[in-house]
Amino acid sequence: MKTFTLDSTVRRVGRGTVLIGGSPLKLFRLTDAGARHVDCIERGEQFTHTGSAGGLLERLVDAGVVHPHYTLSPDDIQALRDSTTAVIPTHGTTHSDITRLVAHCIATAGPYLCSVVVVDDASNPPIHDVPGALIVRRNTNGGPGAARASGFEHVVTPFVAFIDTDVELSPNWLEPLLAHFSDERVALVAPRVTSAPGASAIAMYEVARSPLDLGVQPARVRAGTRVSYVPSAAMVCRADALRSVGGFDPTMRVGEDVDLVWRLDESGWRARYEPSVAVAHRPRGTSTAWMRQRYTYGTSAAMLEQRHPGALAPVRVSGWSATSWLAVAAGWPIVGTAIAGITTVALARKLRHIPDGAKEAVRLAGLGHLFAGRSLANAVTRAWWPLA
Repeated sequence: MKTFTLDSTVRRVGRGTVLIGGSPLKLFRLTDAGARHVDCIERGEQFTHTGSAGGLLERLVDAGVVHPHYTLSPDDIQALRDSTTAVIPTHGTTHSDITRLVAHCIATAGPYLCSVVVVDDASNPPIHDVPGALIVRRNTNGGPGAARASGFEHVVTPFVAFIDTDVELSPNWLEPLLAHFSDERVALVAPRVTSAPGASAIAMYEVARSPLDLGVQPARVRAGTRVSYVPSAAMVCRADALRSVGGFDPTMRVGEDVDLVWRLDESGWRARYEPSVAVAHRPRGTSTAWMRQRYTYGTSAAMLEQRHPGALAPVRVSGWSATSWLAVAAGWPIVGTAIAGITTVALARKLRHIPDGAKEAVRLAGLGHLFAGRSLANAVTRAWWPLA
């Protein structure tokens, strides 16, 4: 069974025939029939999403305006039984820890897990027999991407779950993720990755500001949107889709998960973020290890920019918003306010054919400039702080 919900950003204007929302922000004009379909979504009702309704839903899902939710039937559960292989890359993990993770993975995955592949990425000492798992050993250390690629070579099931060794899985984590593959265009689904609580300052900071935690709202994953990537700490993929794009790039030691998500999207596949399922990620134990990890994350930027030009931009704001805030920063607040006012008037003219167009223009332009200011401030204090 499939139902839909509207994204938290969505506003309905006039008689409900205009939708504004999604990421990036879009405006949709609906027919009366389309508005009735959206009424059903708001009420949580099911309806037949075929024909024109199906086409509308496809556009709204692609835009991040509507999110699908699935409930598996007994027939679905039977069809998905033994459909998934778990691939766990490891380097330097103790035998007891990897044994515990494999046992926990098997216990929490339900009837959907067929097998577990542990890829020993040239550990010293090497990982030996782990109950319930096939051990694949690499002679040279290639990093997580290369290890996942080695494990993927042994996958014969329709789906594959990639799990890092520093992740704690939640009960029944696999079923809600597999349910998304009812959509034949979905190639990858990832849960929310929270930070495991702890008493250290690093643990408390990660709980509040972990770059792996992408929030509580479901999303279509795409570069330049609210959720532009998902981490490979835990993700489930359609095996054939991965093969169609060449899987993880084994030459990338970092950023290989972002690269995979973007290549899938560029090839016409969908990736979904499903925060109703949460797994916990253990942060680094020392400040030195934590800073090294953050530095390593940052080194992926150049490779990702080469492969996906423009997708990694730390700020995406309109030229008018940037000019307005630049004037304020230069000490000319009146000029900055005037520029913001001019853009509001221009937007009101564009929206004059929709109900309450002037009111919506003020709201959209005002919020747009405020969010642009926040994005610029965030970039100055993070991505651009060495120059700033």
